[in-house]
Amino acid sequence: MKWLVSLAGAGLVMITLRDLFHTLWHPTRHGGLSRLVMTALWRLARRFRARRRVVGLVGPLAMVTVVSMWAVTVILGWAIVYWPHMPGAFTFSPGSEAAQEPALLDSMYLSLVTVATLGLGDIAPADGWLRLVSPLEALVGFALLTATVSWVLEIYPALTRRRVLAIRLALLRDSGPTTQQIDCTAGALLLDSLATEVVRVRIDFTQYAEAYYFHDGEDHSSLAAMVAYADALARRGQAARRPEVRLAGELLAGALRDFAAILDQRFLHTGGTPTEVFAAYADDHGRSRAQP
Repeated sequence: MKWLVSLAGAGLVMITLRDLFHTLWHPTRHGGLSRLVMTALWRLARRFRARRRVVGLVGPLAMVTVVSMWAVTVILGWAIVYWPHMPGAFTFSPGSEAAQEPALLDSMYLSLVTVATLGLGDIAPADGWLRLVSPLEALVGFALLTATVSWVLEIYPALTRRRVLAIRLALLRDSGPTTQQIDCTAGALLLDSLATEVVRVRIDFTQYAEAYYFHDGEDHSSLAAMVAYADALARRGQAARRPEVRLAGELLAGALRDFAAILDQRFLHTGGTPTEVFAAYADDHGRSRAQP
């Protein structure tokens, strides 16, 4: 029976590590539990009246919640591993009153101290297998800390790329380029560069799906509000007379279709056209679409 309880704790740790791996390091970044937590927080925040203020906190709050969930489940899982073998399989420092505490409390304490890599030493494993398992928990705790820092350092550059694209589209919209300015070599280069940026943002949404739950600030920095204008530019490029402009327009339109497919597949689930997906994207982020 003791070994079944320990195996249950080990299983909980493995589930957490799998979720961490799929959220941070898997190429397609399909996190399970973390994705459910972020989606639930996003939908809950959208119900509040002060929607923009609350939704703006969802991304950072969701990351803190997910990391806390990982830490708690790892600590709990290893405590369950220790629990059936406490106190007989452990040694206690002289004068320590830890052995007089409930076994579960001692197990939680030991797990918390170990995962934090403090190594206080007042409770130490005595059995051979526990002396091997306990340092593994310290390694997992160190990996969790490193993964958290890496996650933060990865997500914010992705947000910057998205907002740069949105601001560039806003500046183009405000400048109001004429048909002659689009239907030229410079127009082709413009559409081609926009297609490259859209592809880059599309990859960011694939690799950093949690970026979707970060709410952008003003409308001119919100891709949800500005992506419709990119769609309008693509149509103008496709209707141009110059072949190089038409090709660049096709490239931008294809990049936008691919981007819409990712948004719909992972977040919106409308099953509609790219135009409908972009409208749902704008609505989900509380933005009105930019007029073409």
